[in-house]
Amino acid sequence: MKKYDVIIVGAGIAGLYAAMNIPTTKKVLVMCKDIPWECNTFYAQGGMVTALDKDDIALHVKDTLEAGAYHNLKRAVQILSEDSMETTADIIARGMEFDHDSSGKLLYTKEAAHSAARIIHAGGDATGRYMHHFLMSQNPHHLEQNALVHDLLIENGRCFGVKATINYKPVTLYADTVIIASGGVGSLYEYNTNSRTVSADIHGICVEKGIALKDMEFMQFHPTVFVKTPFARKLLLTEALRGEGAFVVGESGNRFLFEYDERGELASRDIVSRSIFDYKRKTKEEVYLDFSMFKPKWFKERFPNITRTFEAVGYDFPKDRVPISPAFHYANGGIACNSHGVVHGMDGLYVIGEAARTGVHGANRLASNSLLEGIVFAKRATNHILALNTYDGVMPKFDKEYDNTLHKENDKEYKHQLRKIMWDEVGIIRTTQGLHKARNFIYDLKNREIGRLLQLRLNTAANIVDAALSRKESLGAHYMEGEDHDI
Repeated sequence: MKKYDVIIVGAGIAGLYAAMNIPTTKKVLVMCKDIPWECNTFYAQGGMVTALDKDDIALHVKDTLEAGAYHNLKRAVQILSEDSMETTADIIARGMEFDHDSSGKLLYTKEAAHSAARIIHAGGDATGRYMHHFLMSQNPHHLEQNALVHDLLIENGRCFGVKATINYKPVTLYADTVIIASGGVGSLYEYNTNSRTVSADIHGICVEKGIALKDMEFMQFHPTVFVKTPFARKLLLTEALRGEGAFVVGESGNRFLFEYDERGELASRDIVSRSIFDYKRKTKEEVYLDFSMFKPKWFKERFPNITRTFEAVGYDFPKDRVPISPAFHYANGGIACNSHGVVHGMDGLYVIGEAARTGVHGANRLASNSLLEGIVFAKRATNHILALNTYDGVMPKFDKEYDNTLHKENDKEYKHQLRKIMWDEVGIIRTTQGLHKARNFIYDLKNREIGRLLQLRLNTAANIVDAALSRKESLGAHYMEGEDHDI
């Protein structure tokens, strides 16, 4: 029997920072679904929020609550901001280098709905990539690649480990503690900015086991994404571009966002996404991101990653403007837990990062709070785990095998159909009729001959739809269109 002190499912910022904070005296396994850098952290561009000083905490909390439509848990937001100075100082002290000026002072940028420039970044617009590389280099524990978790070992209110395939071979792995750090649900949507590995499997297991998901109606859509690419993951154009002064324009160059909100490009993400979606729907026009106000040398230094990526598909930035569309970006909801990452009603099971519903984001995430949430709550979870006595009870046997065929022949086509209906009916603008259409489709698929992984995706998709149907009024990223609603 393979037994660990801690199994960490996921190797993004939350999982790796948790691993970094567990001593090597513990037997720890970090499980990664694919190659380690195929995760959302790696693709994060804009940066990481950190409170500038004690005086900035109240403002950061206020900005986060406003963006979250006051649906946030204020205590969780307070923890996020208060702990940010300590965790940021820790990651810098361990060797993470953020961008700084010639005198060594950190450079800060501002993004939509922030009242101050409090976002630090690395490699210009490659913050996630730099942080992920740094955390990988600091990981003191064994990391298993190509490890796909398809079940949690749960009995009598306790988690005892996971069932998985490692390099396509089935394994049962036992642990005193399991930390879920598996990310969000992006692959459920036709247009998304997420890594291909982020497909809501673990959420689906939780639905199956009766573990609560919360706030799943609040799916965040990023307003500025290049979707004219055949790949599932679309190309994100960071919010920092608009923070630095880029314009969103219609075909004639008109900055139409001011017709929807007086803040224009710097309104919160839900408003900008809905406004672009509505404008395109009404006018049938293309919408563009315009960088023509930037000096070429400065732009290439500040946004090297975007410059290179778009050169490869034929754009010359900042001269060329680029067509944009909103796309799914981030799950504000997730697996219900407390402020230490303890999954409600379950011993030995924790959740951190985007997979968790800590209550920090409320109905709509404030830009660049996600990387910070990953490290702050990873640290709180590991502190909580290390303060507990080691589990010394009986480890039950989980030897019963169910039909766990992961893939069946029609799954790929069904997944494409699921992505399309989630985008069309459970996306930026929703209707009761459309949500029922999606629900019926999902339940029809569930009754077909499908593999386990698709079953898990459908569990999560159904949970999102049911959450959306149960919230009749628009709030934050959940927007219900009807006679009484104006955009």
